[in-house]
Amino acid sequence: MATREELLAQTFIDLADTLVDDFDIIELLTTLSERCVELLEAVGTGILLGDAHDSLQMIAASSEQAQLLELFQLQSREGPCLDCFRSGQPVVHPDLGTANPWPRFGAVALAAGLPSVHAFPMRLRDRIVGTLNLFMAEARPLSAADIAVAQALAHAASIAILQDHAARDTRTTVGQFQHALNSRVAIEQAKGVLSERAGITMDEAFARLRAHARSRNLKLSSLARTLAERTLPDADMAEIMGSTPSAATGHRRRQPAASVDEA
Repeated sequence: MATREELLAQTFIDLADTLVDDFDIIELLTTLSERCVELLEAVGTGILLGDAHDSLQMIAASSEQAQLLELFQLQSREGPCLDCFRSGQPVVHPDLGTANPWPRFGAVALAAGLPSVHAFPMRLRDRIVGTLNLFMAEARPLSAADIAVAQALAHAASIAILQDHAARDTRTTVGQFQHALNSRVAIEQAKGVLSERAGITMDEAFARLRAHARSRNLKLSSLARTLAERTLPDADMAEIMGSTPSAATGHRRRQPAASVDEA
């Protein structure tokens, strides 16, 4: 089994290998979220990104539970990620059971068996563009080494977003990160469609989408859009669902509509 130092080094090597012009930003950030779980013994992690209005939006998470907790923070307008985004400083909270600065979010986290929550700022130059968040099953403080690793991973997420942004040849402002946010919306739509049609959990739906995208060397967001728009070929839909092509009826590729001239 790899040591934490070896896994951390491998994470940054993987990051360097994938930062090419045509990499998949959602896949990369999801992988970083999963590595946080391994490196920091967290139950779940999430990455939030600020939009054009400086409002945080979900961009990646290690699990559906982590994603729901992130969304609850945003909906209730309280929690470590929001405090971190506003202040630009890490928010490290070892035990919600003894001191809870976020009544609504804290109650939900405790009910989920996650008494320790932490958030780390993601910086692009002098701007805070998002946060990396950790959810822990044990009420304990993070060590100085844990904090250093978490902040390093937050910086890695920032580098990935900046690279994705620069590859699109746009101005370096937070409002221009809409591509990543739009990709996340498409993936959520596809997860919902697949979960409903296959009768599986959202976590399983996401795992199947990622596996199919990897096996076909496709961008996760591109695959998600074709599935959500019901333009994915039946054979591909059947493979993702683990069923026969007849079960994927309704996902056959649409024919282009007739043009005005043809009419």
